[in-house]
Formats: sequence, C-alpha cells, structure tokens
Amino acid sequence: MISDVFRVRFWGVRGSIPVSGPEFQRYGGNTICVEMQCGPYRLLFDAGSGIREAGAAMLAEGVTDIDLFFSHCHYDHIVGLPYFMPLYNTTMAVTMWSGHMAGKMTTEEMIRQFMRPPWFPVEPDICCARLSARDFRAGDVLTPRPGIRIRTSNLVHPGGAIGYRVEWAGKTVCVVTDTEHTPGILDPAVIELIRDADLFLYDCTYVDSEMARYRGYGHSTWQQAIRLARAADAKRIAFIHHLPARTDDELDAIEAAAKREFPEAFNGRDRQVIDL
Repeated sequence: MISDVFRVRFWGVRGSIPVSGPEFQRYGGNTICVEMQCGPYRLLFDAGSGIREAGAAMLAEGVTDIDLFFSHCHYDHIVGLPYFMPLYNTTMAVTMWSGHMAGKMTTEEMIRQFMRPPWFPVEPDICCARLSARDFRAGDVLTPRPGIRIRTSNLVHPGGAIGYRVEWAGKTVCVVTDTEHTPGILDPAVIELIRDADLFLYDCTYVDSEMARYRGYGHSTWQQAIRLARAADAKRIAFIHHLPARTDDELDAIEAAAKREFPEAFNGRDRQVIDL
C-alpha cells in the first residue's frame, strides 16, 4: 500500500557538472537530485539536472504536492530548477526549503537571483504552480508533512551546505552531500546526523589518495563514508556526487573495493530505486 512506502529514487548522482558519453552510461550523468516518497508525500533534495526527469515522472504519476529541500545553491545543485515542469503547472503546489544562507539570503531571494535575466530568460513570476518558500537555520527540526521529521545540520563546504536526516514510519534516510573531512577526524555533527540510519547518502567525490590535492574544495571520499558509518552504526551507504570524470569502470572498481570493507555500501545510479 502507498501508505506503507518509504522509497528513495536517485534522479541525479553526479557532482559539479552533468556529463554524457559512453563511459558514463551505467551510473548516469545528471547532477544531484534525490526523491523520497514517504507514503503519500513527496520530497526532493536538490535541483540538479536530474530534477527535470523527476518532475516529468511526478506529473505523469499525478503528484500534486512537492517539498523541495536545497543542500546549498552551487550551480550543480540548482541548474535543473528552471526545467522542473511542476513549477509551470496550475495543479501543483511546490514548497522550497533552504537554510545554508540563514541570515544572509532567503530561499525566495536565492531563487529570484538565479532564475532571472541575463542568467535565465524569465523570472519566477512566470511559474503558475502554487509556490511557497520556507527558511530555516542549521540545527532546526523540520516537520513538512504529518509524520515526517527532518533534522538538519551544517556541513563543511565553501559557502555552507546543509545535511538532512529524514525520519518516517520508523525508518531513517540521511542526505550528506558536499562536505569535506579532515584526514584522521570524524565530523561529530555528521555522526550524530547519521546515527543508526537505515540508509546514508554521502559525498564521495574523491578517494583518500586525492584529498591532499583537492584540500578546500569541500568534498569527501568513500573511505570516509565507511569510517563514519561504522562510528554511527549506519546500516547502508550510498555513494553520491561522483566526480564528473569518474567513468563507469572506475566507479565499478570503487564499489568493489568498498564492498570488501562494508558489504552494504554501493554507488548510487541515476533512476535507481531503493525501498526501505
């Protein structure tokens, strides 16, 4: 029954910029967009290029009410928003949430800054869905729909980013993308966010041997994901925010190495569906 479903669907798992080509077929090339279906409620996390397909699927299913949460507003996490067709449908209600710029810029201001000439041909006023914007601060607990509880936390990323812990029907899914770790240190905020999670989505742009070269870029590794999951007793890990240049074969090798250390670890793939 739909009332019992806690489903996660990946519409985009790539970081930094969309990619295409024969070497990116198995994992996909869309940037971050994650859907969660909590019974009758639909949540989206980030509006990367994958949100275009998410919107088309939701319209086809007859979904009429969507909550969209932003981790932050770097290009790869918002580039798909103007192409999210529910925004232009009179039957839809879309609530957009952000907290990474609390006190500096509201969610509505963020959208209006991005979606306007000369960056985009039209302004959000063209949207005919019922739109609303909600602001919060890191650490707030959000209750967007009955029975859904979302804990929030700051992440280590240039300009700030938000991690989310979604709790519904006794299950927990965490989205922790665009965060950087310090070698040898486990971020206590991330550990608390993902503690005992059934599924933990984590930024695995790099591998440990690459971190020295990319210090300050605001990203992490699959090895750190495993360390965090072990410390927090998280059950499963999905690696997301794949490096744009990382080919299918290279991602296969990472997944194989990760499974030897943590059997419930895997690479996220575009259009992958996970039922909890």
